[in-house]
Amino acid sequence: MGIGPSTKETTLHHFRDPLVRTIAPDPDIDFQGVIVVGTPQDNYLKNLVGARAAMMLDSMRANGAIVTADGWGNSDVDFMNTMTEIDDKGISVVGMKFIGQQAGFVVENELTKFVVDINKSKAGIETTVVGENNLTDKDAQKALGLLKLKMRHDGQQVQ
Repeated sequence: MGIGPSTKETTLHHFRDPLVRTIAPDPDIDFQGVIVVGTPQDNYLKNLVGARAAMMLDSMRANGAIVTADGWGNSDVDFMNTMTEIDDKGISVVGMKFIGQQAGFVVENELTKFVVDINKSKAGIETTVVGENNLTDKDAQKALGLLKLKMRHDGQQVQ
């Protein structure tokens, strides 16, 4: 949901998620829902989480997905693995994450270039300023636009 790397989400954040508010009413998108998964410590479970998320999307016959992550470091493994598993199912995928100057990826792959950075501070660091570390409506619109472009590039149906 993208509220900042060192901030944990509350239920209120989920109910007011700018990504859901942007995607759900879009006439080009058949919004199917939100999948929430954890960030396990064990590598086997990290791979399992990504594989299961991709299987769920595949069983829903999704054509596209936006993956978001909070935090950095170890959770990058889960984030990029999940994007890869989804991409391997032939589902177009883009990501959203706080990156800035202090949260570069600990793992990267060919999908890293499809991740929208939600950092907004000029210094590229997590700040204590409201609105500089969280996912906003504008970020959600960027991700939705990027997903539509990627879906068209991948030959997926965009209504």
